Amino acid sequence: MKRVLAVTFALAAGLSLQSASAQDAAKGKTTLETVKARGMLSCGVSQGLPGFSAPDDKGNWTGIDVDVCRALAAVIFNDPTKVKFVPLSAKDRFIALQSSEIDVLSRNTTWTLSRDTSLGANFTGVTYYDGQGFLVKKSLKVNSALELNGASVCVQTGTTTEQNLADYFKSNKMKYEVIAFSSADETVKAYESGRCDVFTSDVSQLYAERLKLANPADHVVLPEVISKEPLGPMVRHGDDQWFDLVKWTLFAMMDAEEFGITQKNVDEMVKTADKPDLKRVLGTDGNFGEQLGVTKDWVVRIVKAVGNYGESFDRNVGAGSKLGIARGLNKLWNKGGIQYAPPIR
Repeated sequence: MKRVLAVTFALAAGLSLQSASAQDAAKGKTTLETVKARGMLSCGVSQGLPGFSAPDDKGNWTGIDVDVCRALAAVIFNDPTKVKFVPLSAKDRFIALQSSEIDVLSRNTTWTLSRDTSLGANFTGVTYYDGQGFLVKKSLKVNSALELNGASVCVQTGTTTEQNLADYFKSNKMKYEVIAFSSADETVKAYESGRCDVFTSDVSQLYAERLKLANPADHVVLPEVISKEPLGPMVRHGDDQWFDLVKWTLFAMMDAEEFGITQKNVDEMVKTADKPDLKRVLGTDGNFGEQLGVTKDWVVRIVKAVGNYGESFDRNVGAGSKLGIARGLNKLWNKGGIQYAPPIR
């Protein structure tokens, strides 16, 4: 009940934010000016996906997508709590961004060409490199997705998974039956109750949703990954300053990890940094924060609030979390992965 009330409150608050934000846009105010005047960031998130964006019983949100918004609030206000989280379904998330109900969408959303060109919005980077997979009951004794010919598959509408599913089965000359639902919770419940043989979604989501099942150990994620699903935040077209700020907030988390800047050592590194590139990142040399419309110590604020990218990953979805997902492709480029942030210079 507490969680329901928290979500209801967030939705009601989102409606009032929408009106004010739309008025500010009509007056020609930038998004950063609007957010500062409001005294709070409005962040669109999922309706509850562990590891990415989910509220606890007291309405406190955590997750890797949540950390992006908290980092952004830290940059703007020097206070990561000045965020209103607006839970959105897959179907409603883009409308909320387009209508200015939210300032940024940070909700496990796949970057695709059509979304980049048809929604009036821009992706600002990749928080998590993912791919679509399949969850099945161990009792089916299925070891590969190639053994799923004739299976019934539960899928959530309004996502990229439906097209990926069709492409995979068609290319492998297999038949299947789609059973679609409007929300992730409905999809998972249908799978657990036996209405379908398989649940398909991004692999990260499968691990997260698996934790909600009565007996998680009775279910297994199959080895095949059938698509590329780069997940990242989105902002509206037409405000390059805001686009740059959200983009570089994410990049700063990655650059901080590459430089070994952590929540524990950031204050000491500010005092002792002597290398030019490190001083630029920490704001003791140059005016890079001012170029973004914020303060010199913007990266320091981010790290103090949520840690570097590796700390956020580990805490929310990695080895330090219940999900226990390996970094894999999400390791930094110099550690065997493909996460790569442009330099701050």
